[in-house]
Amino acid sequence: MKHVLIFAVMLAVISCKQNPAETAEHKALVAAHDTMKTAHEAMTAEHDAMKDNHEQMITAHKDMENDTLHMAIEKEHSAILAKHQGLIEKHNALLKQHAELEIRHASGDMTLEEMKKEHKAMESEHENMAKEHLTLKTEHEKIAEEDKKMMMEDAEKTVEE
Repeated sequence: MKHVLIFAVMLAVISCKQNPAETAEHKALVAAHDTMKTAHEAMTAEHDAMKDNHEQMITAHKDMENDTLHMAIEKEHSAILAKHQGLIEKHNALLKQHAELEIRHASGDMTLEEMKKEHKAMESEHENMAKEHLTLKTEHEKIAEEDKKMMMEDAEKTVEE
């Protein structure tokens, strides 16, 4: 009888142990990952638009004769694109780390507390990257506007001549 009681208690403990992937915390982790992926897709789309804008800028400048102002803008724009590309790559690595965190937690390889701690750090890193993205996007817009203004001024000079 004693063995049956011990077996029943063990069975109850084992059967009550919840799958980590079914917890509310894990589901929140998955939802946060989806949000991060959506933000990454938006960042990547905006980066592609920046690259397209840069190509248009270079094409428009081809007819300019030795114009150091336009060349300076191209150089500054190239630097922003390079920084943004680096940011995209860092964010992609963060997404991979986050996906690995999901797997490790779902498999039971880490505790809920460990998962929460790592997730919080990753969320913070994601927020910092999102802020950096906005800064770079603003810098890009400023440069694009400067270039547009310069191109309009050049066109007016050409018409006057």
